[in-house]
Amino acid sequence: MPLRLSLFLITLCIANLTQAQSATPGLDERATYALIKRVLPGHAQQFTIAPIPKDGDHDAFELESQGGKIVLRGNNGVSVASALKHYLNEYAHCDISWNGTNLNLPSPLPVVPKKVHKTTPYQYRYYLNYCTFNYTMSWWDWPRWQQEIDWMALNGINLPLAITGQNSIWDRVYKSMGLTDKDLASFYSGPTFFNWFWMGNIDGWGGPLPHSFMERHEALQKQILARERELGMTPILPAFTGHVPPAFKDKFPNANVKRTNWDAGFDDVFILDPEDPLFPEIGRRFIQEEIKTFGTDHLYTADTFNENIPPTNDSTFLAQAGSKVYQAMAAVDPKAVWIMQGWLFVYQAKFWQQPQIRALLSGVPDDKMLILDLWSETKPAWRDTKAYYGKPWLWCMLQNFGGNIGMFGRMENVANDPANALHDPNAGKLRGIGLTPEGIEQNPALFALMLDNVWRDQPIQLDSWLNDYAHRRYGKVNADAEAAWQILRKTVYNGGLTEGTPESIISARPTFAKDGHRTLTTLNYTPADLLPAWDHFLNATNTLQTSDGFRYDLVDLTRQVLANHANALQQQCARDYDAKDTKALDQHSRQFLTLIDDMDRLLATRSDFLLGRWLESAKAWGQSPAEKALYEQNARDLITLWGDKNSPLHDYSNRQWSGLLRSFYKPRWQQFFDKAQASLKTDKPLDLTAFDQQMRDWEWNWVNSREPYPTTPTGSSVDVAKALYKQYRPVVVTK
Repeated sequence: MPLRLSLFLITLCIANLTQAQSATPGLDERATYALIKRVLPGHAQQFTIAPIPKDGDHDAFELESQGGKIVLRGNNGVSVASALKHYLNEYAHCDISWNGTNLNLPSPLPVVPKKVHKTTPYQYRYYLNYCTFNYTMSWWDWPRWQQEIDWMALNGINLPLAITGQNSIWDRVYKSMGLTDKDLASFYSGPTFFNWFWMGNIDGWGGPLPHSFMERHEALQKQILARERELGMTPILPAFTGHVPPAFKDKFPNANVKRTNWDAGFDDVFILDPEDPLFPEIGRRFIQEEIKTFGTDHLYTADTFNENIPPTNDSTFLAQAGSKVYQAMAAVDPKAVWIMQGWLFVYQAKFWQQPQIRALLSGVPDDKMLILDLWSETKPAWRDTKAYYGKPWLWCMLQNFGGNIGMFGRMENVANDPANALHDPNAGKLRGIGLTPEGIEQNPALFALMLDNVWRDQPIQLDSWLNDYAHRRYGKVNADAEAAWQILRKTVYNGGLTEGTPESIISARPTFAKDGHRTLTTLNYTPADLLPAWDHFLNATNTLQTSDGFRYDLVDLTRQVLANHANALQQQCARDYDAKDTKALDQHSRQFLTLIDDMDRLLATRSDFLLGRWLESAKAWGQSPAEKALYEQNARDLITLWGDKNSPLHDYSNRQWSGLLRSFYKPRWQQFFDKAQASLKTDKPLDLTAFDQQMRDWEWNWVNSREPYPTTPTGSSVDVAKALYKQYRPVVVTK
């Protein structure tokens, strides 16, 4: 059989398989009703569902009471789930979130007085960032994924990034080209570093990756995709971007392979030039194997130059590079649409001037590309790119870097900017909105606010929205809660133009400077302005303490106040050191270390803030002692050093978690203060270089240690928060 005919038949077979394995349009009533039973197991029989058509290209839902039941109608599972969420929020005053859920439904269920019909103005509602898959999701199993997919459907998400299980695809493709397990051992990263491997930033770090992990994640991805598709979502799968194993250059010595470096302390990675004839060949093999394994919905993510500078700014080269990446998809799947993060145009704005951006995008037909404006609430790149020169694009909220948990967000922008962009004549082909956080399971109010844009085309009125949010989250109307949220809006949620939340100096490698490496402490508000919100929360405890969401918010706000106070205490210690006042330094450093213990005790009352939960879920994936040790080392490394002991990314993904505070951050500071006191007593300068090396060795030992931490909460959130309020409210530094 001629080679050309053979390739045609293979492509035709894959196309047929694509149709069989991708989502079918319309409402899958069985799958959708199963979601309702998972969300409301005791009330599902009081709801009925029915199909309605789309409004053109846009999803729609209806909600009404009929025959003693609540009727949910939609054109797919996402629409029906959105109708359910609307009912729970607006009529039952309930709320579902990562951090505290209120499903205390009234009895009997409230009647919907008049039929509700809503159409989303956004064709696409995107969810996830490559980084989320590691900063938060590294150790998720199917039950946790199922919970998240239900949450996605309730919140109207129809365009989820789906990149779990990709190492199996890489493995089969490169082995089909003659590479061996030995060749690939230095290629695959460990489980908490996959996404920087997939984005072409690093090779091998945290490995070698066991094949058992690849196989289990391939099976997990099939479960994820099946559930997303049956609910009417359109998952986005990866495509080939040119990243090849280090051994590739030896196996194919004539290939045009270029070295590049992420500039984050890791070895070079190798990128195959898009002009090399092997590039489309590997691209085709990758898409073929992926479709064979996972099916397709014709959407593919690829970020060829993510945080890597291209070898030239020549417009012809960049246009050809964009074209080659797209053609590698389209050669197998003619319906392929390239989903690209617009992050590179922000992160490396000096390189990506308008001619370079226009050139890269010009290599792809307008209807075959969708751009994610990744950080719209802070740095809307669409304004500087003429709305991506005619390409469809999505307004996205990033909010979080590194999975840091500080209270932070830009509420005014999130409430107003999506709708304003929707009606802006300069917004070009704005087709949707999305969430692109580096980490989740924190700041639930910000995500709830952003997702309330999905079914409206006008700005959100924050005053009334916050009152409604407090009501449904806590299950009661409470004046103190309402007043507190108005203060939070103007303080922690009035964030500046920063890379996510300002952090506490506690999580920095010890220093007397105001900021630490990767730990910027400057707030966009005066710490004293946050204290009245704390007062209001404590006033509301007797009324609202049965609410899980309230208890989470009480702990989180108390943590934030104490974290801010730590910054002031650390600077007082710096002044004591400069004044050579050993007595004052001893007093204030003890207060600082006690504060860390107190924060650890507070956070231990909530499973949301437990280091042990993260570590034990990592070890649970291991099928042997060696695997368990590897996964725990990965889990410890990501949230501390982010590399080896000399990593320039150390403390980037810092977390204020119980267990981490007392076992990692506090001992670092204790050693620092001991060194500082010793230098004063001997009248010798503090040797910061020697201390830094001491810390590198100590931190690396912690990353490779194995001591266990609690996985269940201890103590009462309300009691501990009350005690800390009584202890600290009179002494908190307010400047």
